[in-house]
Amino acid sequence: MIDNLQLLFVWAPIINIQIILEGIFVGAVFALSAYGLALVWGVMNIKNLAQGDFVIMGGYLALALNYANVPLLLIMLIVIPVMFVYGWLIYVIMIRRIIDQDMFVSLLATFGLSLLMQQVLNLVFGPEVQTINTDLPVFDAFDNMVTIPSSKILSLILAGALAAAVVTFMKKSRTGQAIRATAQDPRAAKVLGIDTDKVYAFTFALNSALCGAAGVLVSIIWVIQPFYGITYSVRSFAIVTAAGLGNLPGVIGAAFGIGLFEKYAGMIFGTVYEVAAPVFILLIVLMWRQVLMNRNRQVVQ
Repeated sequence: MIDNLQLLFVWAPIINIQIILEGIFVGAVFALSAYGLALVWGVMNIKNLAQGDFVIMGGYLALALNYANVPLLLIMLIVIPVMFVYGWLIYVIMIRRIIDQDMFVSLLATFGLSLLMQQVLNLVFGPEVQTINTDLPVFDAFDNMVTIPSSKILSLILAGALAAAVVTFMKKSRTGQAIRATAQDPRAAKVLGIDTDKVYAFTFALNSALCGAAGVLVSIIWVIQPFYGITYSVRSFAIVTAAGLGNLPGVIGAAFGIGLFEKYAGMIFGTVYEVAAPVFILLIVLMWRQVLMNRNRQVVQ
């Protein structure tokens, strides 16, 4: 660990540029999945433990389309509506039945969904680690000490465009306004004539579509494997917990922050600790909030 710290800050500080860039690239992908979770959690009060498996499913759909020689941008345009329909079906078949149940029912149901999706993907695509070979150029700087793959630049641009589209949709469209109204007070939304069941279905389907888009980006810049979904679920929960529900700027900021923290943790302590970094942040946030709650109770008393 000491040697890695010296490498970062004494011997080759230029490596920090590479780590910061990697943190930005991964943070953009994390933000898509986390915002979808924040929507479902905030509007429907459903804690979706299958969140990461929706991401992996989107990645495998992209891989299958890539095998069929479908262009990359067209892959994104196909995967998003397919995952939207899939999310709507999952809502109709399962999620609708557990909305009014307590938290543990939603956790158990979505955990079962996660296991089912993992096994189906494993049976269809196999357990091997796979990725999409885009054959895009790789740029370098500082005597090859910093490398920037074009695929990661493309993923950052696509993630930014999708985030901007979602923000615009949520603020300007009638459906977006209905989603926000339902999140604030479902009963009042019903009185105003909003079909909350359709709002719930659309929200869960939108979450699935965002996860599918994130999965496409994951398949381009990293690797996918049927049982890797849990890592993205943990990251999404950590980001949403740190940022709060319904706070898109907070989700984006927390996603980039966790992305940077994860990359630095991997560089300093070893790559095996990268996935543990978001869990550490989640624990810190939960403990800090518990301390604040205890202080507020003491003030009230």
